[in-house]
Amino acid sequence: MPDSRKQELWIIDALQAALARDSKEGLSRQLARLLRQWIGSGRLAGDSRLPASRDLARSLGLGRNTVLDAYEQLQAEGYIATRAGSGSYVTRLFAPPAAEQPAPARGQPLGLSQRGHELFASSGLPVGLFGAFAPGVPEIRQFPHHAWQQLLSRQQRRATAEELGYRADGGLPALREALADYLQLSRGVRCRPEQIIVTQGAQQALELAARLLADPGDVAWVEEPGYVGAHAAMRGAALQLVPAPVDHDGLNPALVADPRPPKLIYTTPSHQYPSGVVMSLSRRLALLDSAQRHGAWIIEDDYDSEFRYVSQPQPALQGLAQDERVIYVGTLAKVMYPGLRVGYLVVPDALIDPFRGCNARLYREGPLPVQAALAEFFSSGLFARHVRRMRELYRQRQHCLRSALAASGAEHLALSPGEAGLHLVATLPPGRDEDALSAAAARQQVWLRPLSRHYLAAPQQRGFVLGYAGVDEAAIRHGVAVMAQVLNSKGRLEKP
Repeated sequence: MPDSRKQELWIIDALQAALARDSKEGLSRQLARLLRQWIGSGRLAGDSRLPASRDLARSLGLGRNTVLDAYEQLQAEGYIATRAGSGSYVTRLFAPPAAEQPAPARGQPLGLSQRGHELFASSGLPVGLFGAFAPGVPEIRQFPHHAWQQLLSRQQRRATAEELGYRADGGLPALREALADYLQLSRGVRCRPEQIIVTQGAQQALELAARLLADPGDVAWVEEPGYVGAHAAMRGAALQLVPAPVDHDGLNPALVADPRPPKLIYTTPSHQYPSGVVMSLSRRLALLDSAQRHGAWIIEDDYDSEFRYVSQPQPALQGLAQDERVIYVGTLAKVMYPGLRVGYLVVPDALIDPFRGCNARLYREGPLPVQAALAEFFSSGLFARHVRRMRELYRQRQHCLRSALAASGAEHLALSPGEAGLHLVATLPPGRDEDALSAAAARQQVWLRPLSRHYLAAPQQRGFVLGYAGVDEAAIRHGVAVMAQVLNSKGRLEKP
């Protein structure tokens, strides 16, 4: 078979597979777009012959005019040309096929800044984003999807032209009011709706705060061990990260070895990530005093305070601050679902305009119909009912994980208190190799995130961060069985 005919058959088969018959995009537009992409990327090289319009229409089950419209559009744009008595060809503006060159090594990105290299080096996500024991993943399957979709549909239908355009007011007023009521009642946060800036997730909120409150080269204290997402946000702002050790009372400013004063202090006082420690009142007051002496901003990340199992949570650190040096960060990813991409900041009055303006300029505001649906989700009581259900469910799943580990024979794992949150930390005895153990479990689709990845300096403890919220009890028990098998393997999983 001639090469030109083989290529025509390839084009027909590829179009048959790529065309979306139920798409809102017209079939003629799809044909033109696909061929344009293939020509631009080199898949269809200069001088390649296209199938005759009649043959292509018949093979794809389309009207011939649909194909002719696509060809005419591409011809008008200069991608193809018609040769009398011969057919349609890709124009010679595009290079002919060349010998294949090896793809550049993905591990050697070119052109990155020093900051880009450092950020990329620390940007790895956990191998498993779902399943036992992926950390930070809530139970998504039991979210009230039907009720939520009804709210979304209603708000989409009601959306005005103003709500579908660009905004720069910090978020939908109704959602900011709902969040302000919730934070005052449940977390002791001192705020008015105007002080709330709605963001597209807590990660964006952290990045915005780091950019606006510190200059490149400024020092930021971060908890040790701590949240790698906060590390990334601050590295992205070119800050100098200094580990602030965490003990049984939380971040301890007295243990920071670096004498340089901080500009930012990042902390998770309600449920320290990943250790699970709850910051004591005396330590909160000491941290506020330290921030005041240094003229530093505290960024309080209250990422999963809704899920406390032993007692009522302590009020937010922000509510204790008298000098408004605390920026409060929250998210709905853990209590609803991560794909929602809604977080928020509570900022002092003096920072409202800068944060609103820069959030709108750098990131744009999130979809207002979604924010309107969220406001109704709060006001209807659906939010509170869902939190209560999930709190009890997660309590049961943590108990299941503890019971399964106790019965498994896994070697002497020390577990974190588990007073709150969606994960436990299991500390390993000395001499075990986290990475080898994690890799062995991953081969059986069980994700053991090494605790050492949460340290900036040399790890003081080895172990795993075990997320239990996003999987049912059968998956928890299976994951524990795999974990026990891996932990009880001798020899090859020991440190050399």
